[in-house]
Amino acid sequence: MKSLNEKSFLVNLQPAALVERTIKDKLGKLSSTGALVINTGKFTGRSPKDRFIVKDSLTEDKVDWGNINIAIEPSHYQALEDRVMDYVNSLDEVFVRDAHACANPNYRLKVRVYTEFPWQSLFVYNMFVRPTSKDLQAFSPDWQVFSFPGVMADPEIHGTRQENFAIINFSKKTIIIGGTAYTGEIKKGIFSVLNFILPTENNVLPMHCSANVGSDGDTSLFFGLSGTGKTTLSNDPERRLIGDDEHGWSKESVFNFEGGCYAKTIDLSASKEPQIYNAIKFGALLENVGFMGDGYTVDYADTTITQNTRVSYPIYHIDNIMFKSRGDIPENIFFLTCDAFGVLPPISKLTPEQAMYHFISGYTAKIAGTEEGINEPEATFSACFGAPFLPLPPTAYAELLGEKIKKGSRSGHGEINVWLINTGWTGGSYGEGNRIELSYTRGMIKAAITGALNHVDYTIHPVFKLAMPTKCPDVPNAILNPRDTWRNEEEYDKVALRLAELFASNFEKFKTRATDAIINAGPVLAE
Repeated sequence: MKSLNEKSFLVNLQPAALVERTIKDKLGKLSSTGALVINTGKFTGRSPKDRFIVKDSLTEDKVDWGNINIAIEPSHYQALEDRVMDYVNSLDEVFVRDAHACANPNYRLKVRVYTEFPWQSLFVYNMFVRPTSKDLQAFSPDWQVFSFPGVMADPEIHGTRQENFAIINFSKKTIIIGGTAYTGEIKKGIFSVLNFILPTENNVLPMHCSANVGSDGDTSLFFGLSGTGKTTLSNDPERRLIGDDEHGWSKESVFNFEGGCYAKTIDLSASKEPQIYNAIKFGALLENVGFMGDGYTVDYADTTITQNTRVSYPIYHIDNIMFKSRGDIPENIFFLTCDAFGVLPPISKLTPEQAMYHFISGYTAKIAGTEEGINEPEATFSACFGAPFLPLPPTAYAELLGEKIKKGSRSGHGEINVWLINTGWTGGSYGEGNRIELSYTRGMIKAAITGALNHVDYTIHPVFKLAMPTKCPDVPNAILNPRDTWRNEEEYDKVALRLAELFASNFEKFKTRATDAIINAGPVLAE
């Protein structure tokens, strides 16, 4: 790596100083909430097709190469790294922040992040674990991240698809990001690193999930893709939050990878999500939100810039958090899916083999109107509920999950409970049925956690083979079997079979690595 001009470095500035510099340089402004508001420019989300991993002797035989983990040659990487370093040295000011990834010190990763803008450094302060002053005295980074939106790649020279890029080099322990100011690239870059390191070196399962802890110390995990309710359902005033997005499961604990939360704010309200709403205050960073007519009051319904409006804030902005962001081995695991087909039960209990099947599948559904060209429900599968961040084959993570489930919970009462929760539609597909009420979903999760569903009868879904409870406190019995909620049961059967075929088709690419028990845990297809 080229030497850097450290005279330009502004190291570990406090949040107030970063806010002040952002406003002074006219890169953002304060809102009615007290939070800083910025615009990330051209990119308001990650660009998965422009995320690369350097293919070398360390990664060649380990990474699951393909459309997700896109290979780039070391020579192309080096040429682009040189361009980034030249750009860094051309700037009068560079913001440098030292941070930790992983709240469990046994697996902690020391990260140094260099950024072009002060608000990027504020994002890193919010989202990563903040070192103590003692930690900073002798801080030597394990990994370095360079995020400079002003650096553009030349595809012909650097082997990229277009001008923007995010590249992970495991051998050099470096991530370079350019051409995009979307902060999520920093966060997910380190998450991808942990997804490679922790399973192979420490037998720790990295998870794209939220986690919370009850009053008696019981931990619950919530997996789910965007729009399924992962952040909403884990922010429970009766339970303490470990974290809302990225965690590790070691032999002794579940621990947060991060020191903050990165929540969607579209249609946010104090009544539906009070903890997130109240966390948006001075020190928080709002991205790409709109304003009311006064240009000062945040309009969370405004999608002028993007539907992917976001806020980052340090986890201490949440009142009810878990000390040191760590919890015990989980008692309950929830796989959240927003099934717009209206086929899956609102809650069902999974066997360990079914848990691995649905974990590998990572199903949810997009609805009409969310993206251009989608006119009816569209199935979406993202392996392990986080495919874009998994360098290893998905079955490697699923096998590790299966091992941990079978080892049992902290209470010693046998296998850990795994539940599939449909937060989507009932009584018909999107456009005909109704969205399952949030209060019912909360009631079902509470019943699972408290053990109220341990003493009820179950019926088996004829297509998906899921165990559906016949009763649940505070939830109408009539909605527990989805077939009973449709006016036309024959139509339900057709749609259920169609969804089952989509599951089977998606799973084909995993069959060579999956066991027969996992494969057989999938849905029943028509003969």
